[in-house]
Amino acid sequence: MAGPGLVVAPGAADSITARIVESAGFPAVYMTGFGATACRLGMPDIGLLSQTEMTEHARNMTRAVSVPVIADADTGYGGPSNIHRTVHEYLQAGVGAIHLEDQATPKRCGQMSGLRLMDADAGVRRLRCALEARGSADMLIIGRTDALPAAGVTEAIRRARLYQDAGVDLVFIDGIKTVQELETVAGAVDGPKVVSIVDGNPTAALTAADLEDLGFRLALYPVTALFTATRAIAGALTHLKATGTSAGGPPQHSYEEFSQLVGVDLHEDLDDRFGS
Repeated sequence: MAGPGLVVAPGAADSITARIVESAGFPAVYMTGFGATACRLGMPDIGLLSQTEMTEHARNMTRAVSVPVIADADTGYGGPSNIHRTVHEYLQAGVGAIHLEDQATPKRCGQMSGLRLMDADAGVRRLRCALEARGSADMLIIGRTDALPAAGVTEAIRRARLYQDAGVDLVFIDGIKTVQELETVAGAVDGPKVVSIVDGNPTAALTAADLEDLGFRLALYPVTALFTATRAIAGALTHLKATGTSAGGPPQHSYEEFSQLVGVDLHEDLDDRFGS
């Protein structure tokens, strides 16, 4: 984040996707809670994964890639002591940044309706707790507010400014669906800020250059890889069921290409040099 320009971090639901994000040349990976819940449980993002499940997921992802991982930390999974532990668990997992949100428990995906907010002052105190727990460690704390769909853009902007005053490294107004909302947020919130681009929304038509011109420093694409992958899997299996063969179905990686993605060369080299 110290360098110039916009940092684009595609979402990864699992470690193999994180490897693909890195191999495509992106400087960071976003561990999406929406994707992690779908990957681990096959269920919606409605607060079902626990702190230990999320931090284990993050730990596996940081082991798989060499670029920074930005991790969803939901609401911090409880009170101040839970937030303190959450920060330290993610630090030990080796992530580069986490975001904490201001939803009331149980939380849900920021694109869903029916969100409930905690009091803004409580959100400030919880972020200050996270910052104190982080101390001088090399991990960014992102203050996220889900007030836009729940209470409107004016309240979302107010909360973002409060969270900036609390000392977070970046602020993140989630739930943006239209270009007008995005432009309003960009014009009203100064300082380092995050934008999430969800495929299917009008904001997906904007380019990285557009987002940079609007003043965003970090752009998350949480579901691009996930939605593409699940659609491709569904297509391949529909073809197999209809024709009785996988031949002629959607394009696939070869066995050799996939082996390269999972880093087989390293392990073959280890076995050649140190195996029996």
